[in-house]
Amino acid sequence: MTNDFHDQVIALLPRLRVQALSLTRNRAAADDLVQDAVCNALSAQHSFTPGTNFPAWMHRILRNRFISDLRNRFISDLRKKRETGDIEDVPTAALACSGAHEERLAVKELASAMDRLPADQREALVMVVMQGMSYEELAEASGCAVGTAKSRVFRARRQLETWLEGEEQSTETVRLRGVVARLRQGGAARDELRSR
Repeated sequence: MTNDFHDQVIALLPRLRVQALSLTRNRAAADDLVQDAVCNALSAQHSFTPGTNFPAWMHRILRNRFISDLRNRFISDLRKKRETGDIEDVPTAALACSGAHEERLAVKELASAMDRLPADQREALVMVVMQGMSYEELAEASGCAVGTAKSRVFRARRQLETWLEGEEQSTETVRLRGVVARLRQGGAARDELRSR
């Protein structure tokens, strides 16, 4: 099983790197995250059940490692602030990693829009669109229902489309405008019925 396990890990490295890059938004941090996740997987290979979904298992390890690293970094920053006595100065960026994208203008615009997406939507979009995972695999890797996975990808696509077309409205604003329009139509319909 060891050679087969190692072969599966090696074959999955490019996809893990893409997922790590989408989470960290920094190439060096993504490489570190993949390395840490692979080390975790190798040390826990006895807990993997052959015949089950290996990519989902690995993606889950990588995601959990990312969350643990964020939590540890946040706690470390919080402790440092407590030592200096100014707890309000905990940076809001403590949970985000910035990265420089050296791509063409269109790619920069897409990367900027991707950065603005909520983490769960960004991760879902990358795993389905760029890595070719099915919604079922995404749901298993993310620990959510298939419908939730589909919804995350749909909302991410819709929000990116809105931003990239230059419409700076939030999805909530668009939704509320639709509700108001339907209410106005309903009001007009009620008025028309009353006049009869």
